[in-house]
Amino acid sequence: MSEAWVPPPAPPARALGLRDWLRVVARGLPSLLLLLIAFPSLLLLRLPEQAIWGMNRPLTPWITQTVCILICRFLGLQRHVTGQPMPQRGAFVANHTSWLDILALNASKRMYFVAKSEVHAWPGIGWLARGTGTVFIERNRLRAKAQQALFEERLQAGHKLLFFPEGTSTDGLRVLPFKTTLFQAFFSDALRDALHIQPISLRYRAPQGEDAAYYGWWGDMDFGSNLIKILATQGQGRVEITYHEALRVAEFADRKALALACEAAVRAGFTPKAP
Repeated sequence: MSEAWVPPPAPPARALGLRDWLRVVARGLPSLLLLLIAFPSLLLLRLPEQAIWGMNRPLTPWITQTVCILICRFLGLQRHVTGQPMPQRGAFVANHTSWLDILALNASKRMYFVAKSEVHAWPGIGWLARGTGTVFIERNRLRAKAQQALFEERLQAGHKLLFFPEGTSTDGLRVLPFKTTLFQAFFSDALRDALHIQPISLRYRAPQGEDAAYYGWWGDMDFGSNLIKILATQGQGRVEITYHEALRVAEFADRKALALACEAAVRAGFTPKAP
């Protein structure tokens, strides 16, 4: 059942000791070195890739996926995957808990994220997002047609897009009602009969002894301090990634019906399994 959610205040930051900072260095340094090597390599490879294949990217997404797999390992964050990413053309939708979602999802499947336009200007993160082919959207109805055309171009090029229909990140303990706007792009005459949408549930399990919302990143939480917290965590938890059955767009009357079906599938991933 859909729910309204008022984000609680961010929990106070825990004071870090020497061992915590040693973990920050031991995890953060190899992650940073990996990015400093891999990202320039991706940009250099993208030049001939674009000249030969245009919108298609048969090579560079492998770099992104490998980097995400390795950083998850550096962080000690375990990934438990149920189901398989769909082979059909189309897009993925998932609930949104944290910036960690991007690492966890990209480690499992080569895909391109859809992000709000503000991310484009974020220091560091915006640079990485642009280089890896993120699609930036504006919350502006006047731009709706232009953004739909961009979606169509990327999807027709065979790109697998992923977006978070909740429109915000949460504490990871709930699924918020899905916003339907972006689903409209899949109902264009050029795409409707050819595309599938696959819902994905992301459920984080906190490290032993920590609050259940440990991996949540919401409200005005600062990225830098949240990153330090994750790097310093002793005995990381895990993220459970559930790929649900892909839904054929043409089988739904409109974007609202499709969004509701996707939301229901994602919520099902949070329902305890019967014994």
